[in-house]
Amino acid sequence: MHHEGLLALRIRGWGEGRRQGERDVRRRSAARSRLPCPGRAIPGPSADRGVTGARARGGPQPSRTLRTRQRGVGPGGTVHGSQGAEDGPREPTGTGARSGPDPSPAPAPAPAPDAASGPDALFSLAEVLDASAPDGGSPASDDPAPWPSATEAARLFEIREIYAEPEAALSARGRQVLARFPGARLIEVPSHWNIPHLHGNEGNARRWVRIKREVLVLGVRKTMTVRPNGRSADWIAPGPSNGCALACAYCYVPRRKGYANPITLFTNTEALIARLARHSTELGPKPEPNQCDPHSWVYDIGENGDCSVDALLCDSTAELIRAFCQWPYAKASFATKYVNSALLDLDPRGRTRIRFSIMPEADSRLLDVRTSPVAERIAAAGDFLDAGYEVHFNLSPVVLRPGWQHDWTELLRHLDDVLPARVKQQAAAEVIMLTHNKDLHETNLGWHPRAEELLWQPAGQEPKLSQNGARNVRYRADAKRQALDRLRELTTRHAPWLRIRYAF
Repeated sequence: MHHEGLLALRIRGWGEGRRQGERDVRRRSAARSRLPCPGRAIPGPSADRGVTGARARGGPQPSRTLRTRQRGVGPGGTVHGSQGAEDGPREPTGTGARSGPDPSPAPAPAPAPDAASGPDALFSLAEVLDASAPDGGSPASDDPAPWPSATEAARLFEIREIYAEPEAALSARGRQVLARFPGARLIEVPSHWNIPHLHGNEGNARRWVRIKREVLVLGVRKTMTVRPNGRSADWIAPGPSNGCALACAYCYVPRRKGYANPITLFTNTEALIARLARHSTELGPKPEPNQCDPHSWVYDIGENGDCSVDALLCDSTAELIRAFCQWPYAKASFATKYVNSALLDLDPRGRTRIRFSIMPEADSRLLDVRTSPVAERIAAAGDFLDAGYEVHFNLSPVVLRPGWQHDWTELLRHLDDVLPARVKQQAAAEVIMLTHNKDLHETNLGWHPRAEELLWQPAGQEPKLSQNGARNVRYRADAKRQALDRLRELTTRHAPWLRIRYAF
């Protein structure tokens, strides 16, 4: 079999010249009599290939297995999570939510169409990955990049299924991710955005957390639009991911994704960086200060994901942080609810702003599922500042309920008590009132109904057309205004050093 002919599928087989690519592949591989269709689920360990997904190469690799086990990966390449451990991210607790591994059955794999032998048959993604590897070697051209976050990743992930667009799986970054989870089943999909078995399966709602732990999607970002914002940042950048392994009940990202919201990693980070480089160069120096930043154009690089969590899986976050160090007029910014200590090893040189999202512990225990505890996020502020990050806080979301003023007072006092002076001197905050969505409310009822008792309050909420065009609900205007005024008063009294950049 001609390996170069198979690799041509990267360009031709899935692009404009698809038909020509098919003919080329068939000519160069006439010896094969049966070729699986694209979209076919790649056979599991019991199938003839012997190994799943990108690792289907027909032979053991003792040296790589040893290295992955040293990184905290268990036998067979499966990353073993520790959900429910006292020192790990928290799963849902209480009535209507589960703590620890979900006892429900894992999502069924996508049905595989029958193998085709007709003239329109194509090589499967597994065969292309297999053919691109040296004999007995990895499908990636090199060993996976060093993975300092492997032990931390094991707290959040036990990846069993990876849905991948062919171009994403064949990329260098995609192959690195696949090599880190060699025991995962690889399922080829034409689009990361529309996977009916995953996003359209209503039964997946009750497996919401389990899917986040066990499923990963690899795609290629098609749109590179940089949108103006003017609130949290000057610009919203095209992000390196969509979705998150955390399971915050109020998150706005899954409102458009149906019944499942695992991480989708975009593997073409270099194209994203090139777009931002052009954009920031065209802008030139910032002409005047604004509330986003007095000197730099601020780009939010994590609108639809958590970059701290992304960094547990691949190098996209690190590459973006390095890129912003090279641009004199730009600064990266992202919000997070996860303390990833591996980010401390980077050198952001003040060109990345990390925003730790915080809320009263009583709310967080119910709503912030699988996140780092609020106290841990606050305690990490000094370390991140010392590592070269600008450190801000998101007071969000503010949930109105009996006792909310007392609990926010306690949180502000805690900030004032424990944060070192150097953090206070440069800190600022955003205040974001809760918004919600009817479709998300109904999905949440399938896995975390207790959260909805707090989030869904129709008597005190009204329709809202969000900046991105989504139709949501928010607190009624008069109640929201009074709550924002009250929170500003509490901040002035208990944390007077904390400048509120904006509130909405």
